[in-house]
Amino acid sequence: MQQTSSKYRFLLINAFSLPPTSPYLHRSVDGPKEKLLVNHDLIAHHLEGVDWELHPGALTPYGDWPVESREEFCLVAAARLPIVREACESGKYNGIVLLGGGEPGVLESREIARPFNIPVTSCGYAQMHFATLLGNKFSVIDLAEVHNMYYYNLVVQHRFDQRCASIRNLNFPLPRPGHELKYAVREQKEKALRGEPSEMVEAAVEHAVAAIEEDGAEVITFGCSAAFWMQPFLKQRLLALGWDVPVLEGYSCAIELAKSMVNLNISASALCYPDAITQRPRKRVRF
Repeated sequence: MQQTSSKYRFLLINAFSLPPTSPYLHRSVDGPKEKLLVNHDLIAHHLEGVDWELHPGALTPYGDWPVESREEFCLVAAARLPIVREACESGKYNGIVLLGGGEPGVLESREIARPFNIPVTSCGYAQMHFATLLGNKFSVIDLAEVHNMYYYNLVVQHRFDQRCASIRNLNFPLPRPGHELKYAVREQKEKALRGEPSEMVEAAVEHAVAAIEEDGAEVITFGCSAAFWMQPFLKQRLLALGWDVPVLEGYSCAIELAKSMVNLNISASALCYPDAITQRPRKRVRF
């Protein structure tokens, strides 16, 4: 990226990348950044006026399938941190957007970026904050139980457990060795884009309505980024049923939050993310 007069100079970093030979590839590995950014057509207007680059993410160190379990998230989080540090030290960027619904390495990335006064945003965190600006409680539409429980921890970590009505499981797990429906999510997206009935979209509609009627949700969000593509479909279907509720998608929320933080010239607090050697340490940290 060349230095320009743009107000926003962002690096978008994927949570991970798979080897080109992986049978579980879920996004393009060749071509311009617009092709490599999943759901670019959905979020392109949020990137207007932004000078941005896309990092594909570090190769998964555990295997050649998408991340879903706690162990896998821990490993890809560690692999993403050197990318964040290099980006901060380069001086090229004034905002970093961590892609991926599970936002691996988000707290550590903020700690790295804070001395550079570079805001770091992420999908789950951004969705939850915007959701609580729009309604009393939100529900999360997610793909698989193992990811549901990982995301449950994120809700608690970000202190939104009193504002989250529920996490709803579509039971469309991501592909991995031994999984019989290993291409289900990709095929469901392709069906919907062709205008054909998609079982995944139908399940999302069913769960979103239940979240509203039974759980008390007033805003709908998504967990895994592999579900973000459903945002316009779900929004339209809920409106047709008479439910005029916000349906949020993580990439756009994270990008817009990063732009807001640049506008305000703020990043993370040095009290929340102190240096290893602090000039004025506190005597205690209260809850």
